[in-house]
Amino acid sequence: MMRGGFEVVHGALDMMQHYEQWDYPSIGFPNPCPNSFTKPPPPPLAVIDNRSVNLERNELSEWVEHITKQLIDDMPDSSTNNADHGLQPDHHHTTIGPCEDNSIIPSVLGDLRPRKLMRRSYDGEESFSWSNEQQLGVNQSNINCESHNKLDEQGLRLITLLLECAVAISVDNLGEAHRMLLELTQMASPYGPSCAERVVAYFAKAMASRVLNSWLGICSPLTNHKSVHCAFQVFNNVSPFIKFAHFTSNQAILEAFHRRDRVHIIDLDIMQGLQWPALFHILATRNEGPPHLRMTGMGTSMEVLLETGKQLFNFAKRLGLSFEFHPIAKKFGDIDASMLQLRRGETLAVHWLQHSLYDATGPDWKTLRLLEELSPRVVTLVEQEISHGGSFLDRFVGSLHYYSTLFDSLGAYFPSDDPNRHRVEHCLLYREINNILAIGGPARSGEDKFKHWRSELAMCNGFSQVPMSGNSMAQAQLILNMFPPAHGYSLIPGDGTLMLGWKGTSLFTASSWTSHASR
Repeated sequence: MMRGGFEVVHGALDMMQHYEQWDYPSIGFPNPCPNSFTKPPPPPLAVIDNRSVNLERNELSEWVEHITKQLIDDMPDSSTNNADHGLQPDHHHTTIGPCEDNSIIPSVLGDLRPRKLMRRSYDGEESFSWSNEQQLGVNQSNINCESHNKLDEQGLRLITLLLECAVAISVDNLGEAHRMLLELTQMASPYGPSCAERVVAYFAKAMASRVLNSWLGICSPLTNHKSVHCAFQVFNNVSPFIKFAHFTSNQAILEAFHRRDRVHIIDLDIMQGLQWPALFHILATRNEGPPHLRMTGMGTSMEVLLETGKQLFNFAKRLGLSFEFHPIAKKFGDIDASMLQLRRGETLAVHWLQHSLYDATGPDWKTLRLLEELSPRVVTLVEQEISHGGSFLDRFVGSLHYYSTLFDSLGAYFPSDDPNRHRVEHCLLYREINNILAIGGPARSGEDKFKHWRSELAMCNGFSQVPMSGNSMAQAQLILNMFPPAHGYSLIPGDGTLMLGWKGTSLFTASSWTSHASR
């Protein structure tokens, strides 16, 4: 029975995206069986050889954390009324492990910090050097300091110049920032061999957009949905992060729909709906019989929504699943409950896989208010461990650490000239970086974004957290089994949540919530 189900599902998915592979017999089922798990073929030998080299030198994220903490420590204390200029503490970013620090970037390095010996002067030659001699004796047993010597002098100069450029932008010294950006664009290439050079190239491009927008006015670039969705699918295939979001959420929704005959899922940004075929298959084959499933897909393009609805409808039809699809080309925070056409007797689930490509939901306070009004039985939330609120320098430091970690994870798997790696970095990660630094921010959007949606839901009287189940943990672990342990991915259960990260740094956190008024 399971084998036959896999053949039907696999055939339908080939119709949707020929390069998107789903392993239904194990991932996505309520009771996964490790023995039936089919691992993907090993990567080519050239990739393995390159990976072993990259793992030795891809410590960019730790080094960025190391140097940005020193930057913050050396800045004079000041207060300003401009929300986009001041540097405020950001407790949002999470580090997996026992170390906790209340600075803007919690440290995975304990108390070990470099000591700056000479500052760069804007009027003269730059002269930056770093020393950790005083701390080595104290922390040698706990911290491996050798990783900080693995970036060459060029990478050091690039990161240092980028940090100084960010400081110049934060105080509106746009002329000096422009001069440094010209220098950075000549020194760093997105095709460079090192993660440091690639990260700096994309950050410099985003910061140049911000400077230009500051001179000419706010500019929101058009989104090429086709390239974004293509890169999203590639990212789903080459790393566990998207699969982790999909299948942990599917498990929570499946449990909330137990013995429910009429169910309704609202996806706040459905894109191409890659998440839902796995859940469709489970619902169609569950012991108590399939429910009638209605789905509301939200997004920015009606053309994409209609195509997604068509593919999902055809897929559900092949499974014999009763299905309706309702597209809404608006942001969740900009609509009212009447547009969602809720029906009496339906069990409602709301799913939100957060990203930083664009503002998918509108004002956060309106989104929260509508969620309270809908009273869903389950809200599945997958958050990036990065803040969209606060000052420019808040967002810069947090995003530099976050995306350095993501670039590290890609660099450990792919050689520098791999086209899939470049597609993900250019069409996905750069777009997120640009949105955070050049487009977003309360001073530009006119509204504050929640730093932590989990915290907001926890403080809301209408919702309570539903701990992620053991089955959700099993789903996530099966996904990680698709990627060699040497890659450095880490799965940590939190306070009712599941966190997935890279080398100790949390990048995505999945949680589940229920409304007190739900039935």
